[in-house]
Amino acid sequence: MAKSDLLPLKIKVPELKLGSMSHSQPYQANADVQTALDLPSELIDNWKVVALETLGVELKQSRALRVYLDSCIKCGACTDKCHYFLGTGDPNNMPVARQDLLRKVYRRYFTVAGKLVPKLVGAEDLTEDVIDDWYRYFHQCSQCRRCASSCPIGIDTAEISMVGRRILDKIGLGQKYSNQIISKALTKGNNLGLPGPALADTLEGLEEDIVEETGINVKLPLDQANADILLVTPSADFFAEPHVDGLIGYAKVFHEAGLSWTISSFASEAANFGLFTGNKQRLEEMAERIVQAANELKVRRIVFGECGHAWRVACNYLPPLLEKVSTLDRRYPVPQHIVEVTHQLIEAKQITLDASKNDHRRITFHDSCNVARASQLGDVPNGQLTIPREVLQASCNYFFDMAPNTTGQNTFCCGGGGGLLTDELSELRTAGAKPRMSAFQALHKKHGITHMAAMCAICKSQFAQVFPHYGFALDQVISVHQIVGDALVMTKS
Repeated sequence: MAKSDLLPLKIKVPELKLGSMSHSQPYQANADVQTALDLPSELIDNWKVVALETLGVELKQSRALRVYLDSCIKCGACTDKCHYFLGTGDPNNMPVARQDLLRKVYRRYFTVAGKLVPKLVGAEDLTEDVIDDWYRYFHQCSQCRRCASSCPIGIDTAEISMVGRRILDKIGLGQKYSNQIISKALTKGNNLGLPGPALADTLEGLEEDIVEETGINVKLPLDQANADILLVTPSADFFAEPHVDGLIGYAKVFHEAGLSWTISSFASEAANFGLFTGNKQRLEEMAERIVQAANELKVRRIVFGECGHAWRVACNYLPPLLEKVSTLDRRYPVPQHIVEVTHQLIEAKQITLDASKNDHRRITFHDSCNVARASQLGDVPNGQLTIPREVLQASCNYFFDMAPNTTGQNTFCCGGGGGLLTDELSELRTAGAKPRMSAFQALHKKHGITHMAAMCAICKSQFAQVFPHYGFALDQVISVHQIVGDALVMTKS
């Protein structure tokens, strides 16, 4: 991993502002969205019974959850780790306080002490006020797991917030943004609800753009049977900057390496918002679409594009399902990340990069939290941290890392992950980006950094929105594979 020449960033614990973000919450899903997912469309009459029953089921199914709720010693190690607390000063955004939203109810109804002497053990009744706080503050957690990595016991606030959201869904308080996306992905194959013909037209337009840029006929195939590679990428790659330039970069790499590949119109989406809502059933249903597409197209490899939480799902949930795909070549990782593929091609000298083509850029890299703390790349320890940097350093001459306590497994979340990338949460997202932007500003001041590279669709979308707030241009956010694609020496017509 590249070494930063900066000292650790001074992280100042903000002045406490109790309830300063109590007004912030996402829109609730309407009846159409909830009904499509077999969920109630408003707070049900027996919400308390269902909520406690659901929590009881979660405790039986997850031994870890009970450990998380029982074992906190209030040591304070997590206090300054949450970007939302650092950005807002609301103590309810301290990880321990967020945990306590569920912990106090757990103690009241599932422990002997909580039933007998609730006030002595911090146990509280489940009321509508408590439910309102759940909806507010479980949707002020991006599930980045930075707090978990600093907890001496290993308490994972992300898992607790997922359980909280799962209970809220069950009692009729579903989040509009995430549930609407899940519904589209299950019916159309992608988060945009983009039908097959529209996707085909989009890919043809990108082919024309590449020809105009390079003079080379690079194809972006759709539904091509017997291809070597099925590319599963976030749908943002099909239409939005800077994502689409990353997709063009993938296509250039595949073309230059002579690899046959395809996108599936049935499973064109890498993102899986079932992770954010804690809905394991929907998570698996969306993952099964990839399995079905791989079987129908008879591909030999599955490669994921630049999407952080998609790669987390791919690493942690998808491999057992892919056992059902008989055509996969097990000599390759199953599944594989596009950055791994490119890294291997660079090492094998199957593609050539001219780093000087990026000399107009001075680049740093943002470690996406779901990649850095919840997954792996390659077969080397911490490959998820080193491999992207090695690809970038092969593609540019001016690469600089941010402060060491803000990168790698210490990375700060972009502020928009966990199903929070929605307009009504803009205030929260802008505040949550403050720690990352402070590190970027410090590096920019010392080295004149022009671009931040990221390999996550949510990170790129989030930074494109918040960069102007912090004095930067939205086009200073860039895809890793745009940098690769711009440096790639194209030799094959």
